[in-house]
Amino acid sequence: MGRALFLGVVAFLFIIQDIYCYFAIRGFNFSERSLKIFRNIYVSVTILSYVALIGLIYHMVKDRPIYRTEGINLLTGLLFALFISKILLTGTMLLQDGGRIFIGIIKYVKSFFGHSSNPGAQVFIPGRRQFITTAGTFLSGSLFLSMLYGITKGKYKYTVERVRLEFDDLPDAFDGFKLVQISDIHAGSFDNHDKVAIGIEKINDLDPDLVCFTGDLVNFEKEEIDPYIDVFSQIRAKYGKYATLGNHDYLGSFDRNDPTAEKQYFDDFEHKLQKMGFELLNNTHRKLSVKGQSIHIIGVENWGKEKWFPKKGDLDQAVAGMDEDTFNVLLSHDPTHWDEKVKQYDKKMHLTLSGHTHGFQFGVQLKHFQWSPAEYRYEKWAGLYTENDRHLYVNRGFGFLGFPGRVGMWPEITLFELHKKKPAIN
Repeated sequence: MGRALFLGVVAFLFIIQDIYCYFAIRGFNFSERSLKIFRNIYVSVTILSYVALIGLIYHMVKDRPIYRTEGINLLTGLLFALFISKILLTGTMLLQDGGRIFIGIIKYVKSFFGHSSNPGAQVFIPGRRQFITTAGTFLSGSLFLSMLYGITKGKYKYTVERVRLEFDDLPDAFDGFKLVQISDIHAGSFDNHDKVAIGIEKINDLDPDLVCFTGDLVNFEKEEIDPYIDVFSQIRAKYGKYATLGNHDYLGSFDRNDPTAEKQYFDDFEHKLQKMGFELLNNTHRKLSVKGQSIHIIGVENWGKEKWFPKKGDLDQAVAGMDEDTFNVLLSHDPTHWDEKVKQYDKKMHLTLSGHTHGFQFGVQLKHFQWSPAEYRYEKWAGLYTENDRHLYVNRGFGFLGFPGRVGMWPEITLFELHKKKPAIN
């Protein structure tokens, strides 16, 4: 009863929003014929969107699919884009109407102290300003088109971010070492094998020495990766491929009261990564040697600051038995781990690779400026951060989750070029 009431209230609010948006746009100076065309289109699209939403919810609840199709992703994305665009228009118009009502109240009160003999007969609330209505409509329309691009093109618009880092204590044999990071594959959201393969080709074109994957292989179930194991197995790296787990990798179906069932689940999960050519580092490390010199690749299970995220990462366990004073690269899915545990850890982690935020899959990336709603939730949400000669890099993610698209925050492949810092010349 409670859930039905909640859904009823939500549906009622959606309908009110649609009516409000309709009358907001109707305020333009339409001709009679144009107004009739607009009304028919608006009502038809609105009804179809509600029918499609009901059908989509029924499909998801009844069939519980773990694989997505292009059609389902497109429909989901269009409905979401339409809803968000209407929220923007509604917000713009509410601000305008709120201002109009406020001005009207002030005028009404002032009229009692003026010379009007009949203040109640006056019109106190000013009309809507055409400029604000036009601006709100333009902004919401632009947002819809941007999200439409993100749904159809942006989610597979793989981009390479190149990061050059210099270290005083990098072993000479690793000067010029190329490390590629990918994160947040979320295989259950993919809908096109060939387009994913384009991203893999871009990785291989970089000719990496090492490839690291920093968690969230799937959305929920480990079987989501099965159709894409072959394509990810094509990733090539001279010195190996390593992976760690993200928070979504713990959400699969197994009896959480049965340790044996849990072990079987994650053994199979690890086996799938092995078929992709990745070695899973669960609170452990590996020594990587080149020409008699070495660095350590350390991997921890997920550790997130928020209480609802797993805190299975154990740095002490991961570094146990390691040599002292070595160069260390840490794979840790959630960037909050860096602030809470890593940057002050007694053993120096020269470079920590994280993901998790997706850059919110929406934002702006310019050469000297970036913005995303992610920054209102995460202090460190995308790109490189440095404190006390320790670096954190937050990858924006290879896949997508929830909204089946990306706007501005394109799927990322990060290439790190590690260099030995040259001594200063006096």
